[in-house]
Amino acid sequence: MSEGHLWLLPESAVDGFAARHGGTALLTEAERELLARRRTPGARRRYLGARVLSRYALSARCGRPLGEWRFGHGPDGRPEPLGPADGLRFNLSHTDGLIACLVTEQAACGVDVEATPAGPDAVRYLPRFLAESERALLTGPGAGPARTLAALWVLKEAYLKALGTGLRRGLAEFAFSTPHRTPIQLHDPDTPPGAPGWQFELHYPAPGFVLATAVQDGTGGRLQQTVLT
Repeated sequence: MSEGHLWLLPESAVDGFAARHGGTALLTEAERELLARRRTPGARRRYLGARVLSRYALSARCGRPLGEWRFGHGPDGRPEPLGPADGLRFNLSHTDGLIACLVTEQAACGVDVEATPAGPDAVRYLPRFLAESERALLTGPGAGPARTLAALWVLKEAYLKALGTGLRRGLAEFAFSTPHRTPIQLHDPDTPPGAPGWQFELHYPAPGFVLATAVQDGTGGRLQQTVLT
């Protein structure tokens, strides 16, 4: 597998970045309609930033003009390149303040970014959705329950996005151990014998954010990472 590349776009940089690279002119009519349906300026900014960023990241890998990319949707609703894509795969995630795009060649991939530490309501209600071994990590020594919960949550989201199931699969059906140490280990009883393995990375790209990547058969070391402005 060729090495993957993680692209990060701060929300504060979206307006300038989008303007330099084509803005809404890059979008299809359907994408512009979806953009217009976003109810807040922040939601519209993140939607536009994610669509421009995905085109930029894919074009940086293969040299295709940004305006030539068109996308369909997989079973979980995530965008997928239509037509010849030179074997490229990608995945998007965004939260208030930060947008992320992960690009690989051939390999299934997923990315998720969230705020950290998890808020009090999340610490109160979300652990019930974790595997028993993960709930034990929240009360053990280390980073503390709010930080550990946020790390486990993005790892689970990134993995499910890479699988293409989204949250249709129960979060307690598989478990991560040692989320704050490498290599991050996955225990998934549904993985068939001999299936390609997974490489997981946990990043703290800026204060207040935690990000996880999942790449199937990831054997090329740590991902390249670029922060755009």
